[in-house]
Formats: sequence, C-alpha cells, structure tokens
Amino acid sequence: MDFSIEQLTTEARHKMDGAISVCKNSLSGLRAGRASPAFLAPIKVEAYGDMLPIERVANITAPEPRMLLVQVWDKAIVKSVEKAIANAGLGIAPAIDGQTIRLVFPPQSEERRKELCHKAAEYAEQFKVSIRNVRRDSISTIKKAEKDKLISEDEMSVYSENIQEITDDYISRIEKLLKQKIDDIMTV
Repeated sequence: MDFSIEQLTTEARHKMDGAISVCKNSLSGLRAGRASPAFLAPIKVEAYGDMLPIERVANITAPEPRMLLVQVWDKAIVKSVEKAIANAGLGIAPAIDGQTIRLVFPPQSEERRKELCHKAAEYAEQFKVSIRNVRRDSISTIKKAEKDKLISEDEMSVYSENIQEITDDYISRIEKLLKQKIDDIMTV
C-alpha cells in the first residue's frame, strides 16, 4: 500500500466541497419571503423500500408566492410524501387533493423567522458533522499509514494538523453560509 498525503487531502477537500455544495442547496430552500421548491429539497420520502429525495417522487412548483404544490407521480405513495413533509418540522401542514399536496406558507411573523433560523442552524450542524467525519476518516488513514511504517510519527503529526486546518476552513465556510442565511431570513 502506498501513501500519498496529496491524494488524501485532495479526496478530503473533494468530499468537504460536496458537503458545502449540499449545505448551500439546503439553506437556499429556507426562504423568509417567497416559497421555493428548494425549501423541500432536504426531505426524504419512504418509497419503494428506500428513502428517496422528494424531487425523485414528485414535481414541486410555486404557483403563488406563499404556496407550493407537490404533484406526486405515484398515487400509492401520496400518504408517504405527506408524512415526510409533516415530519420534516417545517411548520407547514400539508393538504392532500388527489395526487397533489398543497402547502400554504403562513405570513412571516417574527416567530416564524426565528423557526427558520433554527432550522438553518440544524442544517448547518448536519454538514459540520459530515465535514468532521471526513476529518476523522482522513486522520484514521494517516494513523494507519504510520502504524504500517509508511510515514514517520512526525509526518503523521504534521499531516494530521494539515487535515485539521482544512477542516477548520470548511467549518468556518459553513458558519459563514449560516450567518448569511440568518441575516437574509431576519431582514424584513
């Protein structure tokens, strides 16, 4: 087995970039003003024996500024989609009309904006955990390389610090995204 810190850091950055990208997408769905189909993007639906993203089982549109319509493609999973939306903690009660689920967003009160900020913080924390998991896996690989005598103990220490610096950078990016989203939500 060969060990390459360059390859390891490249892979770690690639995985962390993916977490940042998904975090941006999830946060973009939290709108203080106009309803957006991206608002439902983080929701997973139990369908066909698997957990699928909601956009894989339904078409989501925003016909009005405060309404989303979820047109479920398969009548057999309408209840499952409704349950996933209701359990997502979005503060919106889904209303079923055939294969369409209607979501009417309440006017944005101060309390609702605070709920959205809390949800944004939950999303950000999930992605911070993902980034920390990449760090854990990378450092584990470094420790294994040292144990297998592919690198020295000093190199292990330097490489581990390097991975920690990369992790800190990505965590701060997520915190910056969260701060921007909270500012966006709380600005009336």
